[in-house]
Amino acid sequence: MTTVRYVAIGDSFTEGVGDELPDGHTRGWADLVAQGWANSAGEPIQYANLAIRGRLAWPIVDEQLEPALALKPTHLSFNGGGNDMLRPRASMARIADAFSHVLRRCDEEGVQFVLLSGANPSAQLPLGRTIQRRGDQLSSAVVGRFADRRDVLCALNWHDRELSTPPFWSPDRLHMNSRGHHRVAARVLTTLGQSAPGDWWSMPETMDAASARGLAYYREHVGPWVRRRLTGTSSGDGRTAKFPDWVTVPTLAPGP
Repeated sequence: MTTVRYVAIGDSFTEGVGDELPDGHTRGWADLVAQGWANSAGEPIQYANLAIRGRLAWPIVDEQLEPALALKPTHLSFNGGGNDMLRPRASMARIADAFSHVLRRCDEEGVQFVLLSGANPSAQLPLGRTIQRRGDQLSSAVVGRFADRRDVLCALNWHDRELSTPPFWSPDRLHMNSRGHHRVAARVLTTLGQSAPGDWWSMPETMDAASARGLAYYREHVGPWVRRRLTGTSSGDGRTAKFPDWVTVPTLAPGP
């Protein structure tokens, strides 16, 4: 049997921002998928994650895709565009072109493409209606590119209404918390034909769920985001991928 070699590329969604462990490690849905896959299959898998927070769709493709394919994976997942759609002049067709390019390169290299749409944060964000509309447009543009490709594995999160509610989001309201990442991981594992722990779909609520209100929220979260936009900087500047090469994910025995 061929060993699974799974590589993930993307932005903060795929890096795992919002699911920080006590030791400071950023985990996230892709790490959870790798472990869940090894457990479900009953054998270790190889896993790499090249995602870096703050990246726009095409920079993800330009910086991460070819290094990911050079690892000779069996499966590659891609999500992007969440940072693009927060910019008023972003072209949804141009973002969708990035997804089409990733699929074409996966086809050329014989790699199974796993398409993800991001979760929907608009219900608790300023300008939420605008973000909802732009996210709907992006989702439609991307999914439309793959309507005739039943071989593409699609784990679509944007229209998951439960996932869009505050208990699945971190205090910045823009990134999922651990509960949200587990729900996305469950969807991806199901899409892959693997078994996901049943409680991953709706883990117990956590203390870090989106809660900041009023001036505190704008001071702690919106202000720094605006400053980065004004200065042309990114939360990912100076960061490197957490797993740029293969790591072996062993099968773990179920807990008591």
